[in-house]
Amino acid sequence: MNDPLDKPAKSGKAPWLWAGGALVLAAGALAAWSVFAADPAPTAASGSAAASASAAKPALTVTLVTPQRGELPVAVSANGSVAAWQEAIVGAEASGLRLAEVRVNVGDRVRRGQVLATFAAALPQADLAQARAAMAEAEATLAEAGANAQRARDLQASGALSAQQINQYLTAERTAAARLEAQRALFKTQQLRLAQTQVLAPDDGIISARAATVGAVVGAGQELFRLIRQGRLEWRAEVASSELAALQPGMAVRVTPAGDQPVTGRLRIVAPTVDAATRNGLVYVDLPQPGTARAGMFARGDFQVGSTPATTLPQTAVLLRDGFSYVFQLGADNKVRQVKVAVGRRLGERIEITSGLDPAARVVATGAGFLGDGDTVRVVAAAPAVTTAK
Repeated sequence: MNDPLDKPAKSGKAPWLWAGGALVLAAGALAAWSVFAADPAPTAASGSAAASASAAKPALTVTLVTPQRGELPVAVSANGSVAAWQEAIVGAEASGLRLAEVRVNVGDRVRRGQVLATFAAALPQADLAQARAAMAEAEATLAEAGANAQRARDLQASGALSAQQINQYLTAERTAAARLEAQRALFKTQQLRLAQTQVLAPDDGIISARAATVGAVVGAGQELFRLIRQGRLEWRAEVASSELAALQPGMAVRVTPAGDQPVTGRLRIVAPTVDAATRNGLVYVDLPQPGTARAGMFARGDFQVGSTPATTLPQTAVLLRDGFSYVFQLGADNKVRQVKVAVGRRLGERIEITSGLDPAARVVATGAGFLGDGDTVRVVAAAPAVTTAK
């Protein structure tokens, strides 16, 4: 039997057709491979161009500042406590009396001579009445003795009375006069005891403590109140002995109580001695306007002892990294360079640069924390300050 598939093999044209098809397929594959092999070169070139474009793009838009020369104050810093200038202790003068009324409390401002508390006055009043009666009796006795003594003097020349009798009358007069003086003194004592039933403020000031309790029977000298005299406070600061020589009475002091607003004080006196253990000396600073400062508060202070020239930058231009201070200085092609600097005093928003920076250098004013060494930046002019009309 003949296989139909054998018929093409017997034809003369069939082998050439198969050969031609194979050549066409090979040519197409070669063209495709050449196109594929040619692609990587343009791709690498485009990536390099993109990298160059990315490198040239600014990392940050910044404004620049240059160091400024000026005067910065030289200050001596110290720590201490706020205390009362003088504290008066108001105690009971009378003894064994019951406290009947308390008229003031802690924090009250009082005037000199103002009644702070009163004791029950019944017993002193009775004693005063008794002393008054005894004084009246002594006055009557003296009057009688004086009249007898005068008669004895008149009769002395006549001899009607003996010298002994005359002497007795004269002695009785002197005795009666002495008893009257004693009764008068006792009367004054009872008057004072009655006056002591009122507890008076010894000076103007503010009540800082109260121990008086209504109904209590207190002894003489027992504390009833504490009074900050004249309401004056002072700051007692400890200053190193090496810095005491720079402090002079009358010097202005800026005192900042813990968690409070600064107040202005005036140096009153520097202690004449220094603590042998700490080598610190006490200085006393008056606080005429203490504000919200209270006795017992901890406070820091700065004594302004003069000023010296200094080179300063805004604090926003100085970056702290790894315990050191840096600024970013503008170089060629708008690239910044990280420069290590040494800093000193601070005043408001400015900080002193003591070394590491050229006085003519241009540094980044703000945003230094977002930059790295060698970054490209775009520089713009700083906006002018806005002045608000008053």
